[in-house]
Parts: sequence; structure tokens; C-alpha cells
Amino acid sequence: MKKKRVLFLSIILLSTLFGLIGRLMQVQLVQTESFSQHKINLIESSVEQRTQQIVIDEGRGAFLDRAGNPITFDEENVVVLFPFLNKIEWPSATVASILGMNEADIKRDLLGAKEPVVLKGSQDLTQSQMDRVNALEVQGVFAVKKKVKKSVIPAAQLIGVTGENTTLFHERYPDRVKGANHPVGVSGLQGIFDEWLIAEEQAKLVYHVDATGGPLFGADVKYIASANPFYPLNVKTTIDSRAQQALEEVADTYEMKKGGLLLLDIESNEIVASVSRPKMKEGEPFGEGATDYMRKALIPGSVFKTVIAAASLEEGLVDESRMFDCNRDIRGGEAQKPHGSINIKDSLAASCNRTFADLANELTEKDPDLIETYADKLGLTGDVSWKGDVFHYKDFSQLKLEQSRIFASDAAKGDRNEIAMTGIGQNEVRVTPIGMANMMATIARGGKAYEVSAVSTVEYQNGADMVNFPKREGGEGISPFTAMKMQQYLRGVVNSPLGTAPYLQEAAYEVAGKTGTAQTGSYRGETIKANELYNKWFAGYFPFRDPKYALVAVNMDVLVDEGGIYPIFKDSVDALYRLDQE
Repeated sequence: MKKKRVLFLSIILLSTLFGLIGRLMQVQLVQTESFSQHKINLIESSVEQRTQQIVIDEGRGAFLDRAGNPITFDEENVVVLFPFLNKIEWPSATVASILGMNEADIKRDLLGAKEPVVLKGSQDLTQSQMDRVNALEVQGVFAVKKKVKKSVIPAAQLIGVTGENTTLFHERYPDRVKGANHPVGVSGLQGIFDEWLIAEEQAKLVYHVDATGGPLFGADVKYIASANPFYPLNVKTTIDSRAQQALEEVADTYEMKKGGLLLLDIESNEIVASVSRPKMKEGEPFGEGATDYMRKALIPGSVFKTVIAAASLEEGLVDESRMFDCNRDIRGGEAQKPHGSINIKDSLAASCNRTFADLANELTEKDPDLIETYADKLGLTGDVSWKGDVFHYKDFSQLKLEQSRIFASDAAKGDRNEIAMTGIGQNEVRVTPIGMANMMATIARGGKAYEVSAVSTVEYQNGADMVNFPKREGGEGISPFTAMKMQQYLRGVVNSPLGTAPYLQEAAYEVAGKTGTAQTGSYRGETIKANELYNKWFAGYFPFRDPKYALVAVNMDVLVDEGGIYPIFKDSVDALYRLDQE
């Protein structure tokens, strides 16, 4: 009996011992960088317990504008002070003298600090000041270049935001444990290009301290960063920072609350500027300002008549000899704004609803899918962003636009009233401002359609290209003859006696385009006509004779007598003209 008890206890002790050994192996050998379901990096955690450190660069790749300048961060020359300076004698007066600061202010910034601090007022030091501070060789005082996220990021909604999300990090990158707390892209280009941008390792200053927080003398500060000189990668966008700033200022001048401006380079079909309102607020990256309305599918109103006109010309349903009764509305009643009997050219200039309601029905009778076909051909609908096979990505898309639509269902294509409303850009029609600008660029180029791009290259740290995104053909486009006619018609919107946009004749460049006032079905307050909200559009291109830019402006959810779109568009054209003259 006694032997059995000894054997039993021995087995328990040995089992416990082996369990402890196994646990120790798990902690020290097997799961050192990915412990437990929380994926804890034990090595980094142990280092953090016995060091004071400050991150100089989070290590994530940057977004650059088309000139190669960073648009997501600034680089500042700063002085970093470590907390243990409070416990030792150090030449604070000398440091203050070099920096041109008050010694008392420096000590006040450091007092009570538990982590390394960036000395207030030390930003933008000269290189000479940095060299003199570092020449003192004071342990705990370092002048360094620190990357700081910009408080206001150009094209903020297009660029997107990042966030620290350990769960999301491991879902995307199960094989990358080290640095699991690094930011990941959660929206916009930050999310789309996240795998290229993800940090290899943070750059930081690390100083070993004892249990009381004092320095371990003999252990100098360490600069820890990725040893790979080619990473992290940078994403070079097509954004022109000067044009972006100019359009941001226009949106601010007119206090645009919802909507924005989208500018395309006609030759390259690249996004030059993208402004979305409401603004993204600092500290509220997922608030109402997070929505990129330039990629949202919106009600276009009469701008959509451009599709009906182009399709009708291309299909031979109309020429300039055919007249339309524009004294009548789409249902045969008296028109609110009668224009008499006019042809297709004047109908587009005057935005006659009856003409385009009739033509939409004729197109649908010929082929129920014809309107949708031409919206695709013009580059208005469908996936108009740059897409292709890149490394292991199949059909990689740069922009991921919200899906556009023309009809809500096939049944709607058999209802003449619904078709009529579709022909004037109402009912279920939803298109993106990017698609709208792309359609204008297609017409301005003579009918050739291309995909829209926002990124030109992904670059190594040394500036060499890793991935290029060359210009790619888009939809089928339209014939040069139809494109030429549409160019004339769109110019007539501005300079014709019947045109709806004579205000734009005063713009610095000759403008061609189309207006749109879309009923949204929403109201501000009581549901009465005076409170009805509209999306006001102007989509066009310029200069008319030598097209360079396609621009869309949309002011959303405004009353009929507010939020005028013509001054917004004109001031944008004028601002770009001034930039071109510099």
C-alpha cells in the first residue's frame, strides 16, 4: 500500500515537473513572439519592462504626392529627453542656451514624466543646433528627426485611415507576429495598399534602466530600426498637392457641407485632386467625415442626359434636324420651363426633360440594356478604377468604388414612366463623381475610354520602382464623330443662348460640361416643396480647345435657392488656371 502511494505521488510530481518544463519551453523557445491567443510578443514585452523608449518612426510606408513629397507625415527636428534626467545632474543650462529656450521651461516639461518626451518648442531645429546638442553626449538628451503624422492630410478620405487592431492584423498577416501592434489600413488607399505599407519594424530610441527608472550606466542609447534598406515601401499617388490645396480652399470658401470636387488629368486619366466634405476631423477618423463622397454612388440628375444624348447619336436615333416639343414635360403636360420646338443640341443646352425622356424610351425599345451599355462605354459606370493582376492579387483594383446602377431591376425597363425618369437622371440612377469625371474625360479625348488611377507606383525606400501602374484602356468608348458632336453640345451648355450655365463664360478657361439638379427625396424639416433637398452638379472639362482637366463639382443636400454650383466650379477653374500660369 505504501509503495503504491509513493508511486502515485511520484507520478504526480513528475507530471507537474514535465508540465512546468513544457510551459517554460513554450514561453522561452516555442512561442516567444506569439504567446497565447492574444499573440503577445514576450521578447518585446520583456524589453519594455526594463527600458524607456520613444518611437521615432512607426515604420509604416508613406503616401507621396506626384512630385514625390510625403503627404501623410511631416519630418521634424526635435529634442528627446528621457525621464531619468530628473534623478541626475545634467547640463540643462547648456542645452537651453543651444536651443534658445528657458532652462526652467525645459525642466518643467520633464518634471513628472514617466516616458521619454519631445521637448516642447524644439520642433524645426537647425541641423547646426542638432549637431551641437548631440556633441554634448549627454545620456538621455538626443536631437533626432521624428516623423509626425500631419494634422491635416490632403485628400484625407481618398488616402484613408489606419488603426491599431491586433485581431485584424493577425487575420490579414497570420505569419507576421513581430510588431503586431503596428497600425493597419482600415479605409481608402491605406486599406487597399496595406500589404505594401505594413511596417517591418518601428524605429525607436531605447535606453535600459534599473528598477527605479535610473540609467544603467555603460548601456548607451540604442537606435532600433529595420535593417532592410529597401523597406518600408512608399506609395506614390497621382495627387498634385498644389491643385489639391487650391480645391480644398474653394470648398472651404463656399462652406460646402456635403459633396466635393474631383479633378482628373485627361491625358493620363489620373486623379489630380479629390476633395470630399464633410471634412475628416482630427481625433474622429470614423466620424461623418470618413465618407469619401467622390467614390459614393449618388443621384446625378440632368448630368445623366449626357449618356442619353451620346447613345442616341451613336445608335442613329437622332440628328440635329429632328425637333422635340420642349413645351411639354415628360408626361405630356405643360413644361415648367417651356423652350418651344428645339433639336438635340439645344435640348442638352437647355436641359429639356421631354427630349431625353423620349429618347430613353426609344433606346430601351431598341434594346432594354442599351442605356446601361453606353453608361459603361463612356466610363461612367462599372469598375472604372485601374485594375489588373499585381503579384498574387487577381484583378487588383486601386479605388473600390461603390457600385453604380441605372435601373433597380429588369422589370423597370418595361415601364415607360420609369424609363423616362431614368433618362433625366432620376429614379434609381446612381453614379459616382469619379465615374462622372471619367465620362467627361472620355468625351474630351475624342471617345477613348481609360481606367482611372490614383497611384502611379509603389517605390522602395531608395526611390526605385517596385510596381508600376501604367495607363490602361477602359470601356469601349464611343466613335470620334459622336464624341465631336458631344463636345459641341457640352460647350453649348455654357455659351448657347439657351444654355443653363452662362455664368461659366467668365471662367479663366473655356469650359464645356453639363449641369444637374437632382431631387433626393429628402427634406430639411417639414415635408414641403420649399424644404426639398437637391444634389447640385456640374461636370465638365477645360480648356475646351485643348482639354487638360475633367472636373466634377457636387453640392449635396442643399435647398433649391442655396449651394449654387456655378461659382464653385468657376473658382476651381480659375484657381487651376493661376497654378498653370506659375
